[in-house]
Amino acid sequence: MLRPSHPDRNLALEMVRVTEAAAVAAARWTGRGDKNAADGAAVDAMRFVLGGVTMDGVVIIGEGEKDEAPMLYNGERIGNGELPQMDIAVDPVDGTSLTASGRNGALSVIALAEKGSMFNPGPCFYMNKIAVGPRGRGVIDITASASDNIKALASKLKKSVQDVSIVVLDRPRHHALVAEIRELGARVLSISDGDVAGAIATSWPNSGVDLLMGIGGTPEGVITAAALKGLGGEIQGRLHATSPESQAQAEALGYDFSRVLHTNDLVASDDCFFAATAITDGDVLRGVRFHDFGATTQSLVVRSRSGTVRTIETFHRHDKLQEFTNAI
Repeated sequence: MLRPSHPDRNLALEMVRVTEAAAVAAARWTGRGDKNAADGAAVDAMRFVLGGVTMDGVVIIGEGEKDEAPMLYNGERIGNGELPQMDIAVDPVDGTSLTASGRNGALSVIALAEKGSMFNPGPCFYMNKIAVGPRGRGVIDITASASDNIKALASKLKKSVQDVSIVVLDRPRHHALVAEIRELGARVLSISDGDVAGAIATSWPNSGVDLLMGIGGTPEGVITAAALKGLGGEIQGRLHATSPESQAQAEALGYDFSRVLHTNDLVASDDCFFAATAITDGDVLRGVRFHDFGATTQSLVVRSRSGTVRTIETFHRHDKLQEFTNAI
């Protein structure tokens, strides 16, 4: 008689400790107008907790090159060196300006996948993206017009075009996109930062978000792919250059700006992990709250292999938070 096997380790449940620590540290700077201080506090806290995780990890997407980032830099080895071997993508604060100004939508996020399975953005900082939730998977096409994508999604969702809501970053480069969406009659949900949160919202019930479109960060696109693999959504992207010179430099390294990057191109592994903790309130999670006893956090934890999606509310005691702060 065969014995039932024990489930293997869910790293996402360990990663939530990482994003919780970063979110609480950043939240102390919410509304104080200093985005660099918020980001620095989150980086310190995230790196401290990651150092105790049993894994042999390499930062594929981090805070930049080593000379510019003393911690969580691209290529840094994370963990105690034991198996499993993992690619790591971090964004200690997705929405530094949101945090500094006290606006909604800031998250601390991390994604992990098997070694060699994450797309490395290299010098390609920007990507034209389109992301959708599980109900709209299979109908988006980044090579088609915004209007065609919205009509196709509306048909799949069995709703009118006028009821489709699209998240778009508020940037001058999106003026034509926004004009096209409004001319069609669909709704634009404008955000100032934080397109990881916007993409996740497409896969979350009752968020009111159907689609994310526009040019945003390539690193955020990879992190989003890890999240959507577990949530059942889909992302497509094409690399975007800010100048002919930057495109030529990237192409010399082998990057193809005409290639459509699908979810599995951005994160190839079918066993990837994603965790996010809200710093400020958002469509999916409530931000950090400070109380007389300490703080509370809300987090989202996703594993693609099992398809499990968890929301976790955690109470952090004040005295233990103080010990943790002193440790870093």
